[in-house]
Amino acid sequence: MTLSLARRAAVEALGTALLLAAVVGSGIMGESLAQGNVAIALLANSIATGAALIALILALGPLSGAHINPVVTLVLAVRRDFPRREVLAYLAAQFGGAVAGVELAHLMFGLAPLAASAHVRAGIAQGLSELVATFGLIVIILLVARRKDSSGPYAVGAYITAAYWFTGSTSFANPAVTLARALTPTFAGIRPLDVPLFVVAQVLGATLAALAVAWIEGTRPKEAAQ
Repeated sequence: MTLSLARRAAVEALGTALLLAAVVGSGIMGESLAQGNVAIALLANSIATGAALIALILALGPLSGAHINPVVTLVLAVRRDFPRREVLAYLAAQFGGAVAGVELAHLMFGLAPLAASAHVRAGIAQGLSELVATFGLIVIILLVARRKDSSGPYAVGAYITAAYWFTGSTSFANPAVTLARALTPTFAGIRPLDVPLFVVAQVLGATLAALAVAWIEGTRPKEAAQ
């Protein structure tokens, strides 16, 4: 099925909104039920996020590609796997959808639609964690896509679930997700002051991943960038 750019952008907005609703909503529910046990709350948060990613990519992939992540869109555009003239529409949809998803999660739990987070996520370790998380995500997306089968959604969901636990930042790996999570004071939040560090690390991680995959494939970065 071939959709117009407007419809595909709408699908991206929907997918990103539902992802953020899952991330923030499961964080709220997990923290509420865990009664102070942060490990249990994180387990609930990670499982819900990974499962939501699998479902969303399976459902929306045939419609928009289910990027649901600005760095995914940018890397695919640089590699000429996605039309560059459509990048801005996708980015706007992803960021707008992410904010809407946070609002939806808050409303479902009776909270104010938006509020700044005070959850500190600062320092070199956090930045390195986001670089590694995003690097791994992009490498997996690009290399699994070569298989030409249905394993992609499961690989992405499994990786993000695991990265919640092996990175110090709990693996945001997505600039739209990062910005939107600055607007929730709940378990999943990030202090607005810490957003630039995360976004820079994510972009750097995605760039390094694209270069690494280009080298693995035996292609020149300049060829992909032209």
